[in-house]
Parts: sequence; C-alpha cells; structure tokens
Amino acid sequence: QVQLVESGGGLVEAGGSLRLSCAVSGLTFSVFVMGWFRQAPGREREFISSIRPGGKAYYSDAVKGRSTISRDNAKNTVYLQMDSLTPEDTAVYYCAVEYSSVEKIPMEPEYWGQGTRVTVSS
Repeated sequence: QVQLVESGGGLVEAGGSLRLSCAVSGLTFSVFVMGWFRQAPGREREFISSIRPGGKAYYSDAVKGRSTISRDNAKNTVYLQMDSLTPEDTAVYYCAVEYSSVEKIPMEPEYWGQGTRVTVSS
C-alpha cells in the first residue's frame, strides 16, 4: 500500500542544480522520517540525508553544505535540493521512509522508491 515515487532527475552540467521530489502515499506522511539514498555505478547504496517529522535534518559529508532536504506535509512530498553538482554526484537517487520514533544514522528504511537518475557531466 505504501508507494514512493521519485522525480526530478536528469542530465545536468557540473556546477548546476537539481531539485528531486518524492511523492508518498499509503501512510500518514507527517508522522514518519523521510530520507534519501543514492547508488552510483559499481558502488554500494549510500545514505545522504534525512528529515524528521519536526524538521530536524541530517546530511552526510558528501552532500553537506550544498544540499537541502525539506518536506511539504500538505502535499505528502519530500524534496532534496542539490547545488554545485559534480560528476561524483552521478547516481540513482532513492527516496525512503522509516517507521521510527528514534533517530537512526544511517537511516534504516522500511520502504523505498524506485529511484530517479541524476547524471552530471563534466
């Protein structure tokens, strides 16, 4: 019943920006932790950001300082704004939800989206 659908990926020049979106259905969105992972070719899936129901955000060192996670509870949507993109940001980005009242770093998702691809050219 829970569905997460990512969008907003695409081809971007180095130094550019993207805003990824994740539309969620099937749960009480405002209650749960939401987050983002990414997986580059030949690499393990990497936790990069999360946001708690109250708005507290976490960023991994890889994206800290150039990314902003946010959520719109009225739209059941979580966003990841990424700036100053480099080719190392090329990956499939996955939205995730965690049924937890305790912060977990890295996040331990219960549900995943199917991903949106980001390609950053040099």
